[in-house]
Amino acid sequence: MHVIDLLRELVHFPVLGGQSNLSIIQWIEGYLRDFGVASKLVYNGDRTKASLHCRIGPAIDGGVILSGHTDVVPAEGQEWLSEPFELTDKGDGRLYGRGACDMKGFLACCLAVIPDMMRNGLKKPIYLAFSYDEEIGCLAAPELAADIVDSYEEKPSFAIIGEPTSMQPVVAQKGIYILDITVNGSAGHSSRIRQEVSAVHEAARLVLWLEEKMDDLVRAGSLDHRFDPPNTSLHSGQIQGGIAPNVIADRAVLTCDIRVIPSDDIEMIVHEFNVHCRQREAEVRQKFPEFKIESTERHPPVPPLDTAKSSPVVPLIRTISQCDTLGAVSYAAEAGQFAECGFHSVICGPGSIAQAHRANEYIEKSQLEAGVAMLRRLVKICSE
Repeated sequence: MHVIDLLRELVHFPVLGGQSNLSIIQWIEGYLRDFGVASKLVYNGDRTKASLHCRIGPAIDGGVILSGHTDVVPAEGQEWLSEPFELTDKGDGRLYGRGACDMKGFLACCLAVIPDMMRNGLKKPIYLAFSYDEEIGCLAAPELAADIVDSYEEKPSFAIIGEPTSMQPVVAQKGIYILDITVNGSAGHSSRIRQEVSAVHEAARLVLWLEEKMDDLVRAGSLDHRFDPPNTSLHSGQIQGGIAPNVIADRAVLTCDIRVIPSDDIEMIVHEFNVHCRQREAEVRQKFPEFKIESTERHPPVPPLDTAKSSPVVPLIRTISQCDTLGAVSYAAEAGQFAECGFHSVICGPGSIAQAHRANEYIEKSQLEAGVAMLRRLVKICSE
């Protein structure tokens, strides 16, 4: 199948992060089976979702993993000019559809070169590794990468994560950690604000602490100018609490999004925040003994990526992408998780991240062609 036809099939599956992805993963499994490629599914606990991996080529060390995710973000509530889950060609050189860019375009490129892999007589193996629930915290990648380590006697050397980078090799990404923070205060009439403890006011103090911590890191010189912004960011994107202007809120919930540069320690930042919360609890409980601040994680921390320029994956990705410039991205991806499993990892794929997660998401046809060309160059190298 042509890469556009493959992308059309993949976009048709409306699999959102958090939902079962078995429909799309089983379609991919069947596509591979038609070429005689056996794949393994790595299920979640209740077997409603699965990652997939397979090897094409000989069972020897030094292979390359091509990795991507099968889930997408919602389209509901956005002003689409076409059906989000039908690939639309408007004749402007772009293909529109949810996930066309992020990141079913790369999946389509991988599947499009399966015939090349099968007929070229690979001397180094190429692996496919497709995950689920990337869009809600990169939840499946650690287990997928670990299962690749456990499933093959040989060890792959490299991992290329095909997030949209406009085909520029990316060697660094920020990590991410999202916390839901619940504050328990005391309800009462607003005239008693000095006698009661407003959960909204206390939540606001926590927002200010998080912002001050971000500024402290900058003042301490914790910067990495490969990124924009060049520092770890602590952002409070949501805060909810209270029932009326004249009622002191007894509960408030805020959400903190931490995007950490590779040189900063996300666990230390969270530890310092928790220490501050315990200190604030001890102080406020003198007025209201039931005052409490509780933090729960949306998902485990997603580690940053920091692949050295001296890594052996760098000359490979430069050669096959035909781009020498190495980039860094502030969004989180699964590359750091593959790196933690011992694979030399980079991010490089078709499409622009500027088109991800928005209405009328598209990928340029020229980017799909470039993605296929990159992977065909990889096949050629692995066949020599």
